[in-house]
Amino acid sequence: MTHIPGSSARGAGNRWQYAAVLITVAAFLLLSKLAWWQWQRAEEKTQQLQQISAWQQQDGVPLQQLSVTELAQFDGAPLQGEAFWVSPYIWLVDNQILNGVVGYDVLIPVQAKGSKLVLLVNLGWTAGTPERSVLPKVEVPSSFELNGVLRDAPRPFVLGQNVEVSRTYPHRVQAIVPADLADSSGLSLVDAVFYQQRSAFQPHYLPVIMPPEKHRAYAVQWALLAIAVVFVAVAVRYQKES
Repeated sequence: MTHIPGSSARGAGNRWQYAAVLITVAAFLLLSKLAWWQWQRAEEKTQQLQQISAWQQQDGVPLQQLSVTELAQFDGAPLQGEAFWVSPYIWLVDNQILNGVVGYDVLIPVQAKGSKLVLLVNLGWTAGTPERSVLPKVEVPSSFELNGVLRDAPRPFVLGQNVEVSRTYPHRVQAIVPADLADSSGLSLVDAVFYQQRSAFQPHYLPVIMPPEKHRAYAVQWALLAIAVVFVAVAVRYQKES
């Protein structure tokens, strides 16, 4: 077999060029996808804030009017009326930090007179105890006037067991998942949470943690990085050929 001088080097060079092109295309597509995802998140947050703002300009919806089948349309709505605690159920949402202090959010089920619907209400934050194995003692009102915002279908990410069941309440939970709490308590909980703004505890709920403007800023950053990857690849190719 006749060996052509430089053929191995050219072959290796071609393989490197193909690999470089594939890496560049993959990086561009990944960064572009991240930019699009952040932009979509910004649009979702904008719509959520607009919906909540529109609801807040209206009178509160009576709790008795809530329907499980139409619950999604009340996302962001204020509620009105007297709510009654369904005793003895109390859940403490773990790892809630307020002003640098670790504590819990106090979560209870409530009903309105004449309504079979059982709704979760987040009453706000309470400090934890020095020993993690000891839960704070909380006293919740037997009834109170609703004042806050309803959020439909929470979808938190949970690792492992969510509800820590003990002999007596309160029970500690890792995240607010109505289905998990319904299973552990036997209550027919709707897939929503009401965040009370007037409470003996410390309400700290925010409709969105990261505002739409920040998502758009991240989207622009990812898009610029995607463009930069292409420019760098073209510049390197041009430099090698010159």
